[in-house]
Amino acid sequence: MANHARLDIAEIEPEMGAPAPDRLISGTPQFRTWNVEEADGGLHAGIWEATPGKWRIAYDEWEYFNVLSGYSVVTEDDGEAFHLRAGDRMILRPGFNGTWEVVETTRKDYVIRL
Repeated sequence: MANHARLDIAEIEPEMGAPAPDRLISGTPQFRTWNVEEADGGLHAGIWEATPGKWRIAYDEWEYFNVLSGYSVVTEDDGEAFHLRAGDRMILRPGFNGTWEVVETTRKDYVIRL
């Protein structure tokens, strides 16, 4: 195995998903996730995409992401809203609770540490 990985998803079949029914607030969002890296110690990296909708989020993991396209609004339970568009980067830490609303289909690359 090489000591590098490119975030090239052309040859990767995406995993399909959706928010858990008890977390769904509105819409019928669908997820596509291309897992490029799953390393020992609970480290994951890849690309995620979601169609419009809104759902509750509760982070037990640490995540860095970079929005590649689209428009989403992540709102913490205290009401602080983060409007995210292409080029925006964010870290969500364990304990972050709130909502994720995809206004326009959003794609991001991510690194998650469990």
